[in-house]
Amino acid sequence: MGSVFQLVGPHQVVQLFGVKLVGVNVENGKKLLFSLVFIAFVMLLGRLLRWLAHRQAWDHAGKRFAFWTHQGISIAVTIVLIVGLVSLWFDNPATLTTAAGMVTAGLAFALQKVVTAFAGYLVILRGKTFTVGDRITMGGIRGDVIALSFLQTVIMEMGEPAQGDAADPVWVQARQYTGRMVRVTNAVIFDKPVYNYTREFPYIWEEMRIPVPFNADRKRAERILLDVARRHTVKIAELGEEALRVLERRYVLKRSELDPQIYWRLTDNWIEMTVRFLVPDAGIRTIKSTMSHDILDEFDRAGISIASGTYEVVGMPPIKVQMLASNGNAAPDLPVENAPAENAGIRA
Repeated sequence: MGSVFQLVGPHQVVQLFGVKLVGVNVENGKKLLFSLVFIAFVMLLGRLLRWLAHRQAWDHAGKRFAFWTHQGISIAVTIVLIVGLVSLWFDNPATLTTAAGMVTAGLAFALQKVVTAFAGYLVILRGKTFTVGDRITMGGIRGDVIALSFLQTVIMEMGEPAQGDAADPVWVQARQYTGRMVRVTNAVIFDKPVYNYTREFPYIWEEMRIPVPFNADRKRAERILLDVARRHTVKIAELGEEALRVLERRYVLKRSELDPQIYWRLTDNWIEMTVRFLVPDAGIRTIKSTMSHDILDEFDRAGISIASGTYEVVGMPPIKVQMLASNGNAAPDLPVENAPAENAGIRA
């Protein structure tokens, strides 16, 4: 056994069958064992702190606090691990400097996207771009942020009012969950804009376009649209007033109307009345659906119809009918004259 396994030299280097194993000695073995114990202790401590923070997350504000606490704990655990392991394995500053230079060069060349994603994570934390629970559009994906890691942001995807990308269509044509959780790299914030629907001002302006015939009671139609919009958004406008004042104090922002507004646009076939109103960042589809029901009911009571495209055919080309006789021979052509154009009008 002594000829197979030996500890030689002042550093007790391991030797197998007379061959020295570089870097395998008693001292490094002790460092490895201590490193494993150290890593396990720090990770368990981090889990315990996250669990304690999660227990305090009873409401929305508590969940946000728990989220940022988790991020702080993750960063602290990472720093402690790096500093502890570097202090354990590198007792010579010159060796540490050389190793750090080599690692930095390797990361810059081989892990460019990873480094960029981590830099994006730091920007998100420092710049307050978004937080957990915010409704954002990031990398072409719209939804609610449910998790954030060093490299990726996890978004609960929502549908789009317009048709999605043909390669990966979004089948839900409204701002409601699709059920897919999408992971987007944090590096996207350096290349594409991030749209935040809730960070500073948790309301958005929405519009509904109603085509009204020219011969309808236009003034009454306008009053109906305004009354329905006010009925469903007056409380929202009152809440949004304070949020808008805070936004104006913080930024150079022009005042915008919070009360419902009506805008007219003339087209070839009808008057397009657009009602503009304020809604919260969530539940928009429900509000618009209820408003649509009320608008149709009020229009029916007022005798106002919804305009639609119509087409009138005012003439047709001559038609010639050829019939076969009983003996199979062709009968003489029978011309069929059209009715006068004014009598042949067809509306669709």
